Amino acid sequence: MAGEVFDYLIVGSGMAGAGAAYELADGARVLLLEREDAHGYHTTGRSAALYSEVYGNAMIRGLTRASRPFFEAPPEGFAAHPLLSPRGCLYVGRPDQADALAAMLAAEPGALRFVSREEVLALVPALRPGYVGSGLLEDGAMDADVEAIHQGFLRGAKARGVEIRLGQEVVAITPTAEGYSVGTASGETFATRVLVDAAGAWADVVAGLAGVRPIGLTPMRRTAMIIDGPPGADVRAWPMVIDADEDFYFKPDAGRLLVSPADETPAEPHDAWADEMDVAIGIERVQTAADIPVQRIVRSWAGLRSFVADRSPVIGFDAEAPRFFWLAGQGGYGVQTAPAAARAAAALARRQALPADIAAEGVTAQALSPDRLR
Repeated sequence: MAGEVFDYLIVGSGMAGAGAAYELADGARVLLLEREDAHGYHTTGRSAALYSEVYGNAMIRGLTRASRPFFEAPPEGFAAHPLLSPRGCLYVGRPDQADALAAMLAAEPGALRFVSREEVLALVPALRPGYVGSGLLEDGAMDADVEAIHQGFLRGAKARGVEIRLGQEVVAITPTAEGYSVGTASGETFATRVLVDAAGAWADVVAGLAGVRPIGLTPMRRTAMIIDGPPGADVRAWPMVIDADEDFYFKPDAGRLLVSPADETPAEPHDAWADEMDVAIGIERVQTAADIPVQRIVRSWAGLRSFVADRSPVIGFDAEAPRFFWLAGQGGYGVQTAPAAARAAAALARRQALPADIAAEGVTAQALSPDRLR
């Protein structure tokens, strides 16, 4: 509509942008712009798809715990089947990694339990007896249906009146008396009172277009691949396995195994791809720990996990640009924190207090604010 001014214009329709659109649409006019021709093309679509309440720092863990009620009982019509399914997550350590496991258990005694070497080998028989010292098991860790969560947000946002536009790369952002004028490569221009930067690895780039100082976002490449399980083994009931120092992980995936060297290689924002060396490192690390012959790589890929210095998300208005709202720096935790992060973003974008249940998990507006990085 000519002359229309949106209340919120969100740049980026990955998990963060889709969730914010879903929550902000209640009582507001929202436009969601995506540079690609498909939603979630970059990081969201390349997730390891795990829900874990012990994974990440304190802010991440708080947002994850606050997200569980939504995942377990989403709004009617949000998804056709459960968003989470049982998996379990086993942190395995060599004898020399016992201190690392002890520190993890001390940090999350309610979510993790000690498992002996014998129990570890019973859970994942392919692990090498000479490698394993002991382990920790997170029984409550779940597989997350990333596609269902993401599409639920997008479908719900659209039903609530959000205008969603694909193939709209933002190339110009100009401050106005009311907020911002946003121009795209297609030649269209949109006006908004608040600009929400949910552009993932490109969040600092979008900020630069608006004349806003960057928050020091560092995209880091993470490599993953799919391989066949050991001959004759049914891997479907295995828990996810993560090295105590997170030097590798593997996880059942549709009867095969998803494997990663858990790499964090700093990179410029781009369409990431798997480096052959990282693939080889991942295979070597897993084979050191487990007897899993690798005859072929079924497929491999990489995604960008973007962090700021303290590795907590950045959610809030920029003090130097009061109509510019950051929703960035989710790292590799954007899926498991999505419902709470979306509600937190909506509350803060409306200049309200954080929802009480999120605050009760130790999450604070200051710990999320971009101001902490200045």
